[in-house]
Amino acid sequence: MSAPAPLRIGNASGFYGDRFDALREMLTGGPLDVLTGDYLAELTMLILGRSRLKDPEKGYATTFLRQLEEGLGLAHERGVKIVANAGGLNPAGLADAVRKLAARVGVPARVAHVEGDGLPVPDGFLTANAYLGGAGIAVCLRAGADVVVTGRVTDAALVTGPAAAHFGWGPDDLDALAGAVVAGHVLECGTQATGGNYAFFGEHDARSLHRPGFPLAEIHADGSSVITKHDGTGGVVDLGTVTAQLLYETGGARYAGPDVTARLDTVALTQDGPDRVRIHGVRGEAPPPTLKAGLTRLGGWRNEVVLVVTGLDIEAKARLAQAQFADALARGEARPPAEVRWELARTDHPDADTEERASALLRLVVRDQDADAVGRAVSGAAVELALGSYPGFHVTAPPGKGAPYGVFEAIHVPAGEVEHTAVLPDGAREAVEPPARTRELSEVHASPLPDPYPTGPTRRAPLGLVAGARSGDKGGDANVGVWVRDDDAWRWLAHELTVERFRELLPETAELTVVRHVLPNLRALNFVVHGLLGEGVAAQARFDPQAKAVGEWLRSRWLPIPVALLEDAHAPEVTA
Repeated sequence: MSAPAPLRIGNASGFYGDRFDALREMLTGGPLDVLTGDYLAELTMLILGRSRLKDPEKGYATTFLRQLEEGLGLAHERGVKIVANAGGLNPAGLADAVRKLAARVGVPARVAHVEGDGLPVPDGFLTANAYLGGAGIAVCLRAGADVVVTGRVTDAALVTGPAAAHFGWGPDDLDALAGAVVAGHVLECGTQATGGNYAFFGEHDARSLHRPGFPLAEIHADGSSVITKHDGTGGVVDLGTVTAQLLYETGGARYAGPDVTARLDTVALTQDGPDRVRIHGVRGEAPPPTLKAGLTRLGGWRNEVVLVVTGLDIEAKARLAQAQFADALARGEARPPAEVRWELARTDHPDADTEERASALLRLVVRDQDADAVGRAVSGAAVELALGSYPGFHVTAPPGKGAPYGVFEAIHVPAGEVEHTAVLPDGAREAVEPPARTRELSEVHASPLPDPYPTGPTRRAPLGLVAGARSGDKGGDANVGVWVRDDDAWRWLAHELTVERFRELLPETAELTVVRHVLPNLRALNFVVHGLLGEGVAAQARFDPQAKAVGEWLRSRWLPIPVALLEDAHAPEVTA
């Protein structure tokens, strides 16, 4: 018997707010079997929770509905199934809305949804949701659904579910499921797999990066896949873009999920032609007996003022402003905020040819449980300094009254306690049992390092001349994946970029727990920095609350690099 044809699964959304016309582009740009959309993130659940407080009928991503007004008919004409986690906190409500839309536009769409991720919300919290796997999605598709909407599932579940339904995989097909998890992880962030946010973007035609196409995966029956994009779309798919996305928001070699634990240290990548990268060799293990669950709550109140400091004596002007603010807050009727943070960003240049280039930014962030402590007292202090502070005093925007901030917390719950349910197109409800085989998570044995790179002459230069990086957030932790593109550079990087060197290059991490994971197949190191982001992105405790640019900060840091590795490197663009 001949092998079944690959299943072509595309992605049209990497987050709530992604490119609106991507769904139409993916449906009309080339052949597809399934089109997915990822609309949820830790911050999104908080946003949807607040939306549901205002209207209990909502709590889902309304953008998805607007995209379907045209996309539903296009998908029906082309025989494409649509699977999206846009249901958020109310997948049943979104499924009903999709049915009404289908009736209005005259498309005979069979709609199903997956529920059960919602957990009892503890006192003081706004949302509580377990991360479900793809098994419920598979049940819905096997029952003939054309559209499946879910609540909180893992991002990769949007791919594992359709693949399992198509190829008939069961819970014991661990290697195949693991391969689909890896493909799903590459697809989940949309154009980050096709040249978006890519460290070596300067090596590609700038015009092709103006509007990167969204990615798709050709999934094979054994779980291997080819990552590509529709012909004629922008961007690029190569070993680097796929490696970068593989490292995004991951930790150690065991990448755990509800369906399977994928071993990232077994992933092999091969260039399979222009804009085609093959993923193969992925091994899977039984999933852990627990599911990750995310809880969100309102953490307090926050306010921010950004002062512009121009010209000479930048440091002295900043000190004066800080002292004046402290005095004003101490004299105010409300008590000073519990947390006051100042950061001076030296964006100024000497002898600048424009006023903006002559200016630095002094950022004040205050947080407190009491709205009054961060509201008028702070904004009033900023306004009242307008004529009595350092020369040239002004702010980037009028001070506001403060806003609530959120907190994300991750816990783990026994998988058997979560009522994972597939609600089929005919309304029948089918319980989805958790995998019978499970395995407690543990660290893998450290991968052997390559032989050290030969000693020889070095030159101080930015790490980014030889290494790429991508970073992201997981709750209050950040990950920084660093990779190189040839074996010689790997021999150097694996021994040079230790945890100690990492902390030296990024002083903000010096007092934090940093764990290094080695992934030789990818010529990559993945650093997990615990606590860098405080209480998570919703708390906005840091200048870069999602750690999106920590990797680029690391690449900009200078260290001794072997001259031989720099021979083909392009000189960096350095701002004087």
